[in-house]
Formats: sequence, structure tokens, C-alpha cells
Amino acid sequence: MTSIRDALMLQKREAESKLEEGYIEREAIVKGLHSNMIKVITGPRRAGKSTLALHSAKNAGSFGYVNFDDETLAFTEDYNQIIDNVDEIYKNPSIIILDEIQNLGKWELFVNRLQRGNRNLIVTGSNAHLLSRELSTHLTGRHLETVVLPLSFREYATKERKELTESEKKVLMQRYLEDGGYPEPLSKNLNYNEYISTLFESIIYKDIVKRHSIRQYKGIENLAMFMISNSARSFSLNTLSKITSLKSIHTIEKYLKYLEEAFLIFSIRRFSFKLKEQMASEKKIYCMDNGLISAKGFRAREEKWRLLENCAAVELMRRFSLKNVYYWKSAQQDYEVDFVIHRGHTVEQLIQICLDVEDLKTREREVRGLLHASKELRCKELLIVTEDYEGGEEKEWFGMRGKIKYAPMWKWLLQK
Repeated sequence: MTSIRDALMLQKREAESKLEEGYIEREAIVKGLHSNMIKVITGPRRAGKSTLALHSAKNAGSFGYVNFDDETLAFTEDYNQIIDNVDEIYKNPSIIILDEIQNLGKWELFVNRLQRGNRNLIVTGSNAHLLSRELSTHLTGRHLETVVLPLSFREYATKERKELTESEKKVLMQRYLEDGGYPEPLSKNLNYNEYISTLFESIIYKDIVKRHSIRQYKGIENLAMFMISNSARSFSLNTLSKITSLKSIHTIEKYLKYLEEAFLIFSIRRFSFKLKEQMASEKKIYCMDNGLISAKGFRAREEKWRLLENCAAVELMRRFSLKNVYYWKSAQQDYEVDFVIHRGHTVEQLIQICLDVEDLKTREREVRGLLHASKELRCKELLIVTEDYEGGEEKEWFGMRGKIKYAPMWKWLLQK
């Protein structure tokens, strides 16, 4: 049986090896590195949390590294042994990285105790619900949180390490739309489909089935495949019970929560100034990365609009956080706006995603949706993100007026 010391020594070599690999600079910044606040990094599995933690700690001083994605460490009952061995192996490091902390039982008590002992900690985790619940309960006022998602297009483009021409940016954009932004296959030139298929299985079986002791694992796997294949569409629990093998609405609701907790999918609510109406409306589902749609979604490459809209949804989550992003649908007429940005008491921007604005019928439908929403929500910032068209125009329809801006997806994604 592997000892705690042996496991930590192996992880030390792995961490040193990871630091020597090519690194794509991330926009996310781990704040307060020299303070005794607990630095918490959350995000999807393989999105780059560990790498960010390692490079941040390396630049800030000496560090020790513990990865709890290891049964020897995750199931130990003597947590003091872990810290004692870290101090010995790393010569009393100034920073300790606790990676994938959600695998450790009662981790929040362990972290709290170390923080009270003036240990400088960076903690990472791949389970949204577990971490957010425990953070708010046990670490309130003593932690700083950083969310790391797969690479943004801005980060993805830096891999080329040169100033790109407009033509090169467009080509890169098409690749990004299909491959997504997981860093490892990009930096190591791995096959995206094979890598992401393996990642999908790991998320389903390690982060969900094993953690929640699910016996009928095919049910949640099929639900995940269905949701990924139908990203950018609204859904109701009743509808899902009719078209999946899961007939219990309670089970579907529970499984959807597990999929969101594991950062595989996320959902946005229909916007209304009335909270009760928001809660009662159907949600729209999105996938955490376009690569998952291409690798696991049914007919994903044939429905390019879905890749475009999903990419936009992830970017908006990155810029504004989910609590500020909604979609809108008219109460009586069939008009819809893909994204509503609402902060404080103000609707700041309305955004449509449109693959082909050259199609007059499609263009008019998107414009009319914006004009209706603009009037109802009292918002004048109207944007249509397109595949390649750029421009602006004043539009009027049945007394409703607005100035519409058009921006190509590649240019919009490169904005900070």
C-alpha cells in the first residue's frame, strides 16, 4: 500500500514536470497570494485550475502541493500526517496548494484549522455545489474565490504567440467553435475528440456516479448526452420525463443538479422583473465547453448556430457570472432574445446570436425580438453577434425604434 509520503513525493515530481510544460497564460488572477485569506479556485475538471495554482504559487514563493484526487490521501483519517509530510518534503513551504479538495471528507474543517494556524492556502475544487455551500457556511469572510473555465478565445489565440491577421483570426475562430477551449489538448497537440470523450466519462463516473452512489448509471449518462445535444434550447422537467428513459421528475431534477455541480452543463432563466415568474419559467441549457458538444452531441457539427450560441453563453458567464445572464421571451407573441444582461436594477444589454444575417427573414426575426424586448425592458443597447458580419443600422417596426449593432463572433470574443 502506498504511504502518504510516497504519494506526496510522486505528486511533487508531477508538479515539477507540469511547471516545465508549455503554459498558456490565463486571464484569471489568484488574488491575495501573500495574505492569509484562503484562495479558492473552482471550475470544471481539466480546465486548468491546478496549473494556475502552481504557476501562481511558484511566482509568489516556495510552495507544497497535495492532490486529493488520490485514494491514499483522500481516505486518510490522520490529516496531520499530510501536513507533517508536506513540511518535511517541501521544507516548510510558504504556500500550500490543496488540489481537488472536495474528495477529502470534512475538508472545510481541515482547511479552517490550517487557516487559523496562519497557513497560506490555495484550494481548488471541481464541484460547484459542494464548494459554494461549504464556503458560505464555514469560510465566510476568510476566502477569495477565482473561477477558472476552459480557455477563452483570447487565451486560445495567444497559443499562436504572434500577431494574427484578420483572416487568421477567423480561421482560428472556426477551430475554437468546434474544438472548444480545454487547455491540455491544445498545448500537447492531442486529438480533441478522444481527449474530451475520455474527460466526459471521467466527469460522469468519477464526479457524479461514484460520488453520489448512482446504480443505474446509464440513466444519467443518457440525460447528459441529451442535454449536450440540445444545448441552447429550453426545457422543462415534464418534457425530459417524456423523451428520456427517466420517468421520475424528482430523479431528473436531482440528476440535472449533479450535472451542473460537476460543471458539465449550466442553465439560464427566462428574464422577468417578477422573481416568481422567473422561477416558474423553463430554463435554457448550455454546455460548459463547445468541445463537449462536438465530441458527444448528436449532429452538433451540422447545427453551427448551436455552437455559436453556446460559445457566446460561456463567454457571458465568464464576463458577468450566471446570476446576471438571462434569456427573454415575450408573453403573448413568439419573440425571443437569446441573452439579457441584468445587473442591479438595470437591463444593460440585449444580445442576439445570428449565424446568417444575410437571410432577410432570419435577420428581421432577430431584429424584431430585440425591438420588442428593448421596449418592454427599457434597454437601448442592442447587439447581434454574427458569424462574420459587422455594422450598424437604425430599425423601426410598428412604432418601436432602436439602433442595432452587429459584431462578428471572433471580434466580440477578443474584446476584454
